[in-house]
Amino acid sequence: MTIRVRSDSPDPIYEQIAGQVVFAVAGGDLAPGDLIPSVRDLAVQLTVNPNTVTRAFQELERLGVIEPRRGLGMAVTPDAPKLCRNRRKELIRDRVRETVRAAASAGLQPADVHKLIDDEWPK
Repeated sequence: MTIRVRSDSPDPIYEQIAGQVVFAVAGGDLAPGDLIPSVRDLAVQLTVNPNTVTRAFQELERLGVIEPRRGLGMAVTPDAPKLCRNRRKELIRDRVRETVRAAASAGLQPADVHKLIDDEWPK
């Protein structure tokens, strides 16, 4: 699993980290029981403050995606795949909702938006 953050993103870095872990679990790149990098290792890798990674991990733990394993670090929970697939849908729905609102505000018609989506959809 590779995590990348964008400093120019409107999303806070901790949300970018948490979101990418969610997508990795939902997509099967991380399985139940898999360990994720430590706070320190991930902070060094991403060149971010360890507190930022800690906040992402706290959010993931709150969602039930990861849990501490004594002496090992943080591991993906047994329920994480289902939770992450649901969370992934929520995240995508939020992005679609924002995009649809922007399109409506710009005066685009639903057919125009559908055409744009069809043109962008991977074939």
